[in-house]
Amino acid sequence: MDRKIILFELNEVPVRIFEHFCRTRPDSALAQRMPRCLKFETYTEDKGWLEPWITWPTLHRGISNTTHEIKDFGQDLSRQDREFPPLWKILAQRGIRTGVCGSLHTYPMPADLNNYDFFMPDTFAAGSECFPDSISAFQEFNLRVSRGSARNVEKGVPWAAGLQLLRKAPGLGFKLDTMADVGRQLLSERKEPMKRVRRRSFQAILGFDVFYHYLDKERPSFATFFTNHVASSLHRYWAALFPGDYDSFEFTPEWVHSYRDEIDFTMGKFDKFFGRLAAFVEANPEYQLWVATSMGQAATEAKPYDSQVYMVDAERFMRTMGVEPAEWSSRPAMQPQTNVTVAASKIPVFREAMNKLSFEGVPVLFREAENGFFSIDLGYQGYLTKPQVAQFDGRDVPFKELGFAAVEIEDRAGSNAYHIPQGTLLIYDPLDRELKPGFTQVSTEEIAPTILRNYAVPVPGYMRSPVAFTGGVHR
Repeated sequence: MDRKIILFELNEVPVRIFEHFCRTRPDSALAQRMPRCLKFETYTEDKGWLEPWITWPTLHRGISNTTHEIKDFGQDLSRQDREFPPLWKILAQRGIRTGVCGSLHTYPMPADLNNYDFFMPDTFAAGSECFPDSISAFQEFNLRVSRGSARNVEKGVPWAAGLQLLRKAPGLGFKLDTMADVGRQLLSERKEPMKRVRRRSFQAILGFDVFYHYLDKERPSFATFFTNHVASSLHRYWAALFPGDYDSFEFTPEWVHSYRDEIDFTMGKFDKFFGRLAAFVEANPEYQLWVATSMGQAATEAKPYDSQVYMVDAERFMRTMGVEPAEWSSRPAMQPQTNVTVAASKIPVFREAMNKLSFEGVPVLFREAENGFFSIDLGYQGYLTKPQVAQFDGRDVPFKELGFAAVEIEDRAGSNAYHIPQGTLLIYDPLDRELKPGFTQVSTEEIAPTILRNYAVPVPGYMRSPVAFTGGVHR
């Protein structure tokens, strides 16, 4: 029979982290069930700089970035959606009931919501609209918190947005122990302010309750849930958990002591999600649970950073680049990136101006795509102790005149781990609980066609042939 699939998208977690967690938490839901999962170390075949907004479209569409050409959030994907649609679009068009929760590149929502049981776009959405509309209250809160905690977690509590969310809470599926967990978190911050970094996980915790509520209520044949909360901790605190991975180590023992438990904390929250979903598929054995990561992370450098350069006044910046407010619009991005769309008449002007912008003689990296879309990479580090100037058109210009600011990094963690092609795929099938062998390899491009085959949907010619994920052997 065709099986229903829950695709849990746990961003950027490599096999090593799963194995570490199971070894140190032998009583966890993951450790108890992973021996019975089909286990794959995935690899993405994307070329160039790896980012989640590139590697997830590869998994969702069954083709690499050399074909889908998706490079940034906010990019116009109308051509890609027409020529290489993502899994959920193909399945819904075939009449298969589908639910989407936070998967990347899901804004704007589909014009035709027939065959979708629920649809919540990602946290880089330009608006809070969701389906059904009752989810929009959570999404508005979600977007508000995401914007406020890009580099440092916002110190204040968004009480107004939180109260508005609570008024909608009975229809969104929030559990009492989730609310108690939020309360414990806020209390812990008063005793140990550094624990404020854990708030990043609570968006995922609240979002998962919403997802689970609609999954249980609607029982779609295919459903996705995306979370970045573990990946965020890996980037910042890998050096605290694995200090031996580095030839040179510049963090203090105090820093290691403060942050050594943060990755385990975020994985513990994932373990609760995994446990609830494993119990769900065991009670509803028509489902399988797939956990995919699209790629992984590994150690880079163990070096503290005091700041990153962000764009804080885009209007001032664009004026400096020769573009007036009516001639451009902002697009979603993850700091320290800035994405904009420029009017056709101003594209040459903006391109020429960007080619005159540099930091300490190094040109600013930017990319140009269709329809006037530009993505600008900032993030330069260490400017709290250096002159806060960039070079534009051959002269030094203060950050303020360019709309830039050196934003202090409170935890002093840069990216002491970063993206690698190797990720993870686990498949838990309640109808097959036999012990399985260890990890074997599979390309992320093979996942989409294999899911389509499960639903007896024809595999598009641009995708690879489906594979048999059986018995831990890729064949």
